[in-house]
Amino acid sequence: MAVFLFSVDLEEFQAANPARVFRLTPLPELAEIYLAFLRRHKMKATFFVVGEVAKKFPETVRAIAAEGHEIGCHTHRHLPLDEYTPASLRDDLSRNLDALRDAGEVKGFRAPILSLTEKTRWAYEVLAGLGFQYSSSVLPARNPLHGWPGFTNKPRRINGVLELPVTLARFGPLEVPLGAGTYFRCLPFGFIRSRFAAFARRGEPVLGYFHPYDVDTRQERVMNRGVRGNRVLNALLYINRGRTIERLESLTASGFKIMTYAEYVSRV
Repeated sequence: MAVFLFSVDLEEFQAANPARVFRLTPLPELAEIYLAFLRRHKMKATFFVVGEVAKKFPETVRAIAAEGHEIGCHTHRHLPLDEYTPASLRDDLSRNLDALRDAGEVKGFRAPILSLTEKTRWAYEVLAGLGFQYSSSVLPARNPLHGWPGFTNKPRRINGVLELPVTLARFGPLEVPLGAGTYFRCLPFGFIRSRFAAFARRGEPVLGYFHPYDVDTRQERVMNRGVRGNRVLNALLYINRGRTIERLESLTASGFKIMTYAEYVSRV
């Protein structure tokens, strides 16, 4: 079976000024774009939800859960793991679980910005203590922000928690997340389809993630303006947003099945 572990990180993208969220389309409308896509194909996915977002938009989280999708934890405050201590992370995750209480059992975790690295692997002990069964928080390559080189694409159990790393594929000299947000929108789609097919032939799933802004075609073009002067990366955040769902539709039409992470883990 060709499996795409498509997921949505339900968060609000804030610019350098934390007082403003640069989004013209309300988050519930962006979530509905993904829900409508999944509804059309009668498939279920995992939504990793920030606790503060669950508090702000409880009806959206309830709607996602009511349609049979899995709700996962994306921390309460959406900070990278290296800004926590074990004690503060435990407190943060407990607050997230409390915010998601009405959505059913929460089995999975994703660290903000894929910030679970060799230096923050202490987080697995915290996750295990809170009853999490799996995590999908590792970018298994070097990265300017967070990465765990050498982890590979293969799942690994640490402190009893199954880590499902984001799938990487080589694109020229780079290893890139194949089915993830900006990369999925910006890379040539012929390359994406060929690599998805290669993983399917090997019987390996593709794990990826998307955000509300990946389908927000009306967002103001001010996101991260001036941050480290990186205009190129900032520009990439906007490319092909109007084609995200079209590309996802093409993959499902070619035979890829989307399922929840919990369902996949139960089969491993």
